[in-house]
Amino acid sequence: MKVIAINGSPRKTKNTATLLTKALEGAASKGASTEIVHLYDINFKGCVSCFACKIKDCARPGICLYKDDITAVLEKCMEADAIILGSPIYFWDVAGEMRSFIERMMFPVLTYTEGYKGLLERKIPVGLIYTMNVTEEFLQTSGYKSLFEPARAGLERLFGHSEALYAYDTVQFDDYSKYFCTVFDENKKKQAQQQQFPIDCENAFAMGARLVANAV
Repeated sequence: MKVIAINGSPRKTKNTATLLTKALEGAASKGASTEIVHLYDINFKGCVSCFACKIKDCARPGICLYKDDITAVLEKCMEADAIILGSPIYFWDVAGEMRSFIERMMFPVLTYTEGYKGLLERKIPVGLIYTMNVTEEFLQTSGYKSLFEPARAGLERLFGHSEALYAYDTVQFDDYSKYFCTVFDENKKKQAQQQQFPIDCENAFAMGARLVANAV
């Protein structure tokens, strides 16, 4: 059993990476071997619309055929038993590197046939971890959460079981006084970090364990 986590944050030790690590610990607790990949270490593009993956009798159905430094990671994902994608939210969507990765991972699986059927011969459960500045109240009442549902639903249709974890009101800076940042109360931010983030870590651990269970 192999679970791979994809970190779409440029930071390797902060909120997103921490939650991905906790999710992998949850997967490992159920006997899975784990790996984390940091997208910002890799030189790659989003989908280049070559349509090689849509050609009948293509060499590798379901795998992006455009060759660059992300190719090996995409191959590992298709061989994995579960995938966990993590990203901060920048301007109402995942970070650019994660968006590019999702294009490269999902588009080759999708076919332009009736019902837009997928090519996977087996299901690969996918977890999504989102970290963001907004509060839980804003997430629930503003419709903001609905922005992320299409990606989860699309992954579920093509890959199988998919679930999302939202970590809200996260801390960005060690010292807010050094930045043009007056809309956030540093004390409230750090209080949320102390009280809510440990719960997020527990939820990430549980997600990793569930993904392994759903992969069996």
